[in-house]
Amino acid sequence: MSNLSEIVDSLENRISKLLHRYEKLKHKNHKLSEELQQLKSQQVNTLEEMAKWQEECRSLKLANSMLGSDQHKRETKLKINALVREIDQCISQLTE
Repeated sequence: MSNLSEIVDSLENRISKLLHRYEKLKHKNHKLSEELQQLKSQQVNTLEEMAKWQEECRSLKLANSMLGSDQHKRETKLKINALVREIDQCISQLTE
């Protein structure tokens, strides 16, 4: 009978340890989930900021080329030509 009692005590001890480990892991999982959400939010903000700066860079390049910078002159001419073609198409559609 004492052998059975020892086995039960051992099982209770193991179950207690497992429950304790489970609670610790559950807590750690919760913390990691929160951290993941924060990192995802940071990533979204960073991507939005990067897109904003890329647009700013494009605008500055265009402004530089319009001010006479030789570096982006060809690019600006192509853009202006595309805009003129688009305006011509709009005018032709309006006259039809």
